[in-house]
Amino acid sequence: MDAGEPRYYSYAAYMRNSFGGRVQKLSIDAGFTCPNRDGTLSTSGCSFCNNNAFNPSYCHSDSQLPQRPVKPITQQIEDGIAFHQWRYRKARRYLAYFQSYSNTYAPLSVLQRRYEEALSHPLVEGIIIGTRPDCVDDRVMDYLARLAEHHYVAVEYGIESCYDATLSLVNRGHDFATSCRAIELAARRGLPCGAHLILGLPGESYQAIVDEAAIINQLPLHSVKLHQLQVLKDTLLARQVEAGQTDVPQIPLPQYIALVCDFVEHLRPDIAIERFAGEVPPRYQALPQRAWRHDDGRYVRNEQIAPMVQAELCRRNTRQGSALI
Repeated sequence: MDAGEPRYYSYAAYMRNSFGGRVQKLSIDAGFTCPNRDGTLSTSGCSFCNNNAFNPSYCHSDSQLPQRPVKPITQQIEDGIAFHQWRYRKARRYLAYFQSYSNTYAPLSVLQRRYEEALSHPLVEGIIIGTRPDCVDDRVMDYLARLAEHHYVAVEYGIESCYDATLSLVNRGHDFATSCRAIELAARRGLPCGAHLILGLPGESYQAIVDEAAIINQLPLHSVKLHQLQVLKDTLLARQVEAGQTDVPQIPLPQYIALVCDFVEHLRPDIAIERFAGEVPPRYQALPQRAWRHDDGRYVRNEQIAPMVQAELCRRNTRQGSALI
C-alpha cells in the first residue's frame, strides 16, 4: 500500500460510489428552530451550539437578521451554486443540505413545502436532512421514504456523544437510546444515515472517545462526521467556562490527530468519514488563543486536517478498521 492510497473511506468516495461523479452539498437554512431553544425542552440550547457560526453567508441577505433566513430556498440554492462554482468547477449536480437547527421539527405540511421546493430545482439531485434524533417519527420517516423513491434522501443526526452522562452535561435533552431508535427508523426504510460526533466534550477521556467507535460500529450508519469541541461565543458553554463552572481541556493538534487516527482504526471500514474536524470564522471563537495555528501564526484550515490524518495513518502503517482485524 503506497503513501498516496487513502487509508480511510472518505465521504467523497462514498458520493462517487453513489452518484458516479462529484456531487456538491449546498447548505440550506430553511427557517426551522429546535425543541432545545423554543422552550419545549429548554431555551438555552445545547451548551456548545451557535448555529450562526457555521451558516454560510449565502443563506442570508445583507441585512443579516439574527437567527433567521431571509432568502427563499430556491434563491439560497442559486446563490450557493454561484458561491461554490469558483472552487468546485467540476460540480454539475448538487444536494440540498438542510443544515441549520432541527430540520424535521415542524408540521409535516411545512416539511413537504421546504423539501419539495429544494427538489424542484433542476440541478438538485437530492436532499440531506440534518436533525436531532428526538425530532423524527414514523410519519416523517414514511414521507422521506416516499421521496426517496425518486430522489436521493439521506438523514444526518446530531448524536454528539454515545454517553448519557455527557449528553446530560451539555444539555442535549435526549439520551443515546433516542439516537439509536432514530437511526433504526431510517435504516428500516433504506435511507442513508449519518451521525455527527463531537470529540473532546467535557468529562470524556481520550479512551472513552476512542471507545465510541465500537459503539458506532453496532449501528446501521453510512457515514460519520467528526468535529473537535470548539468553545463558541454566545453559547452556554462559553458562559460556563468564563464563570469557571466547567473545564474544557484544550486538545493540541498533534494529540487530536492521534485521537482521530485511533478512532478511525477502530471504526468499521464501510462507514464513510465526511469530516475529521470543524472550522468556524475566528470572530465566533470565544477562546481564540486556543485555535490551532501553524508556526507562522496562520490558522489551521479544515481541509488541512485530512492530509495530516492520512500522513499519520501512513506513518503507523494502519488504516480504517485495522484494529478490528
